[in-house]
Amino acid sequence: MSPRHFIDLKDAGGDAIAAILGDAMDRKGARAGWPKGQVDGHSPLAGHVLAMIFEKNSTRTRVSFDMAMRQLGGSALVLDGASSQIGRGESIADTARVLSRYVDAIMIRTDDHAKVVEMANHATVPVINGLTDASHPCQILADMLTLLERKSKLAGSKWVWLGDGNNVCNSLIEAAGLMHFDVTVACPEGFEPDAGVLAEAAARGRTIPIVRDAATAAKGADVVATDTWTSMGHSDSDNRGQALAPFAVDDALMAGAGAQAMFMHCLPAHRGEEVTDAVIDGPQSAVWDEAENRLHAQKSLLLWCLGKL
Repeated sequence: MSPRHFIDLKDAGGDAIAAILGDAMDRKGARAGWPKGQVDGHSPLAGHVLAMIFEKNSTRTRVSFDMAMRQLGGSALVLDGASSQIGRGESIADTARVLSRYVDAIMIRTDDHAKVVEMANHATVPVINGLTDASHPCQILADMLTLLERKSKLAGSKWVWLGDGNNVCNSLIEAAGLMHFDVTVACPEGFEPDAGVLAEAAARGRTIPIVRDAATAAKGADVVATDTWTSMGHSDSDNRGQALAPFAVDDALMAGAGAQAMFMHCLPAHRGEEVTDAVIDGPQSAVWDEAENRLHAQKSLLLWCLGKL
């Protein structure tokens, strides 16, 4: 039997995503008031080990996957790209073959999406995409979980993405096609999401409008989402900040969106750039629940990858 990889959301599909989100809600509710390190009662991943490979800096991905394994009764180990043999030229394929002999699953956070695909092609255990320059599916699992907690229904919800059509935006669009909700992207010319991702969403019945006015796009949204304008490893040499400034999220934009709108950001935020302090710390902000939900969503994802959900 082939391992259940999670390179992008489509690897799971809509039914499995719904099951993952439902299980995450149940598990989160069952742990209310518990110490963070207490193991879930039935220790579903007892004896299992997750290897985490980091070629990009991380806070939420590192801690949430580590704590996910602890709470499920398993354990995790960290390989930093610079201090492992990957950093000295060992191939992704050989690393995948070796790690498959040691651990039960692999999570990799890297730059080039092709590295994750190659890892999955040569691993005999599940491989999870912890982030690439092309997509960030784990983040969108947490975002959908956050909406379900507050709105109770994902299908038919209206999401607006403001700013750079980056990896997180790509995964949000993929989710819209799989889970039947609407996404509008408001961005300047030259900052559109991946054309292939847009085409796949259209093939699933979700045409994603690309608009140039942030305030108009945000009206009536259930979720207003954004991300930093300059991702890790990139610079502002192409005047990104100037081009993206009209798409910043402030009190006026959220007021125009409406009282029902919640604000999401995958973090870390550049306060005063893509979002103001007043919004990220304000009553419409869901970012701290969103960050916590990385843990809960990934617990259920790990169970799905390992055939226990």
